[in-house]
Amino acid sequence: MEKTDIKSLYFSELEQMLGEMGEKPFRAGQIFGWLHQKLVTDFEQMSNLSKELRKKLLDQCRLTVLEPSQVKVSQIDGTCKYLFRLADGNVIESVWMKYQHGCSVCISSQVGCRMGCRFCASTIDGLARNLTASEMLEQVYRIQELKGERISHIVIMGSGEPFDNYDQVIRFLKLVSHQQGLHISLRNITVSTCGIVPGIRRFGEEGLPVTLALSLHAPNDEVRRTLMPVANRYSLREILAACQEYFEKTGRRVTFEYSLVKGVNDNSGEAKALVRLLRNMHGHVNLIPVNPVKERDFERSDKKAIQEFKGILEKEGIAVTVRREMGRDIQGACGQLRRSFLEGG
Repeated sequence: MEKTDIKSLYFSELEQMLGEMGEKPFRAGQIFGWLHQKLVTDFEQMSNLSKELRKKLLDQCRLTVLEPSQVKVSQIDGTCKYLFRLADGNVIESVWMKYQHGCSVCISSQVGCRMGCRFCASTIDGLARNLTASEMLEQVYRIQELKGERISHIVIMGSGEPFDNYDQVIRFLKLVSHQQGLHISLRNITVSTCGIVPGIRRFGEEGLPVTLALSLHAPNDEVRRTLMPVANRYSLREILAACQEYFEKTGRRVTFEYSLVKGVNDNSGEAKALVRLLRNMHGHVNLIPVNPVKERDFERSDKKAIQEFKGILEKEGIAVTVRREMGRDIQGACGQLRRSFLEGG
């Protein structure tokens, strides 16, 4: 019999499971607190449960706990990158960053990725499998424990396409924000997608006040298709219509992520085209100097080109920022540390 992934259970599901075990309903609150507030790593640590109940849990449930295989700390800004080994031997990566507004973690939603974006190291070896909600939670929980500081913000922007693992990502969001868990505000969570239109529409129906980030990276379909295979399936017109629906349903501004690649999408003509594309959208542009990936021949735009691009957007009234670079000296970009590890580096 396959054991139940107890950390991925909603509170109501935990109550139901315990009822089937013949336990009283209040036990669900105790166990949920141990799992999601006290962040225990062993059923034996649940000291207010009887030995008999702990034995039942051990026999019938599995308790997902991640251990870091590697930890890299940036000498530039203190950013920490964690490589976690999963129970099946796969590895995933997560990043901890400290800002003035608090501590943020960037987590993975899949082992690898099948989206094929050309500037991203996560997708080079394809998709191995989806992560469970508990494996996503554990990235947050273990980093909070290891750092000894409360996590206040989460971005699901590591390896993987969140809407390619939709149900587990929704489960993660509801568990990590639960008032009897870490209770991280959904308004402090960002979910990034490369543009899966049905996923964006479905996500808008959830009624969760989460920030949606779209990996845009080009001002037209022609350039976008050279960078992102998903552009062959969904046009920018379809994607932006879905983003507008998301704003109307949630009231949350969409963030448009735009990686600047030298000689590919960083000239003034493309900046002006981006203005035309986004002029009537309720959103914010986040310019990202692309992280060099050794398997690709892309180079980051120089500082002058970045500032000129930003200036064109600002002049036309587009809200824009340049992402602060974090952890460049520790392979901070998505998928870089995992790929280095898999290569034996």
